[in-house]
Amino acid sequence: MQRSGIIDLKRPLRVRAKAKAVRTLGPIASGITTGARWYGHRVAIIDAGGPMTYSEVDRASNAVARDWAARGLDEDSTVAVLCRDHRGLVLAMIAAAKLGSRLVLMNTGFSALQFADVALREGVSAVANDAEFDFVQAELPFHISRLGDPADTANAGGADTPVPPPSRQGEFVLLTGGTTGTPKGAPRSVGSAFVSAQFLDRVPLEVGQTVLLCAPLFHGTALSQFIIGLNLGCTIVIHGRFDPARALTQIESHHCDAVVLVPTMLHRLLASPDIDVRDTTSVRIIFTAGAALTPDLGNRAIARFGPVIYNYYGCTETGTATIATPADWLASPGTVGRPPLGIEVGLVDTEGELVTEPDRRGTIHVGNSISFHGYSSGGGKPIAHGLMSTGDVGHWDSSGLLFVDGRDDDMIVSGGENVFPGEIEATLYAHPDIDEAAVAGVADDEFGQRLSAVIVRRNPTLTDDAVRQYIRTELARFKVPRDVIFVNELPRTTTGKIDRRAMAALTAATK
Repeated sequence: MQRSGIIDLKRPLRVRAKAKAVRTLGPIASGITTGARWYGHRVAIIDAGGPMTYSEVDRASNAVARDWAARGLDEDSTVAVLCRDHRGLVLAMIAAAKLGSRLVLMNTGFSALQFADVALREGVSAVANDAEFDFVQAELPFHISRLGDPADTANAGGADTPVPPPSRQGEFVLLTGGTTGTPKGAPRSVGSAFVSAQFLDRVPLEVGQTVLLCAPLFHGTALSQFIIGLNLGCTIVIHGRFDPARALTQIESHHCDAVVLVPTMLHRLLASPDIDVRDTTSVRIIFTAGAALTPDLGNRAIARFGPVIYNYYGCTETGTATIATPADWLASPGTVGRPPLGIEVGLVDTEGELVTEPDRRGTIHVGNSISFHGYSSGGGKPIAHGLMSTGDVGHWDSSGLLFVDGRDDDMIVSGGENVFPGEIEATLYAHPDIDEAAVAGVADDEFGQRLSAVIVRRNPTLTDDAVRQYIRTELARFKVPRDVIFVNELPRTTTGKIDRRAMAALTAATK
């Protein structure tokens, strides 16, 4: 932390002030309030509306907090926010923390019914949203207040002096992945400013850098880097709805040091014709998370940007598990690396025993000081050996690097053989005529399940027989897909992950 500049041991009063601010305001608002005090003129965020300094963000969030307090919101309130990535979302997160309110970050892919289900389950008192999401209010009970767009509230000319500090930190709730069904809420609070050491142990973010956030802020991938960036006094470029050409323009225009995205965004970035005309030499960190980074995609990114790939693995419930540095990736493409400082990772086999030898699979379990303590609706993740399950299956290699083989519940049993889609997908991505690929299991009378590959072609002459023959030469026979379906694009969630439910429906509909 000293090396990155997030603390300065030569200025112990500042370290003490930062720790106190985190305990009271949480990690987001404390980054803004201390930043406004120490380097208020520095640009904190840049969005489509232009730049805002730390002082400007602090005052604007004060105005929002004062407006919400006048509407009756306080430490006993729960505020749901449904906004695209822009200053309004940032101001809402900070204002809720300044009031000590509980904050629920909603998925912008929700239907009105999904939004209402989550709002009622989480005990939401009030909703702040962009105008484009006003339709969600139709399903909400009348007792839930409508706060409107936080950016409009900040611009309304109200008082922007600080509100009285809350008596304790208000927690924030991240929702588990997926846009079908009702995602679970995972409450979070951060009791210490020192938890950022987990990231900074593996990722060389530093004071004053410029960070481009392409991944959505309601997801833990971008939110974690946003929090660390604010507390480092960085300039955060908020991308908004992803567009590869605009992302490349932002990298060039703002000389971005770091880019935070999910693998599908990295894929689109590399495929953009603008990549050959934009200057991206400023990039020192590409932080990727949220889905599997295939060896082919990671290697192509390194060939284009240099050794700058930092491949993160974790989940909403456990927080960070492992991070692969560029050196880790170059040694073992596809790896998610090693646990950072203060984190323990173990693999647990079907008998409940820890797996220690290489190349043997087990369910990945994590010990992390910021793991959640149960879903807001009750229940939690399985615990073994004092570690929390991620629900993924993985293995160590001989040098102690972790590989994720797939979701435990994604495993396909075909003809008595256990198959994880990830291995086949990674092999398909390496084919020169394949742009994107995903594999699912389809019910089959003979085999129990058969493998179905859904593919976006680079070369329209590629045939299903050629795909099967390719897999047959690369992998075991039982991993060859029976069905090969060519599509224009893969179904994905708003966070860039493959939508497995939509995949199942797509593959079932073809037969």
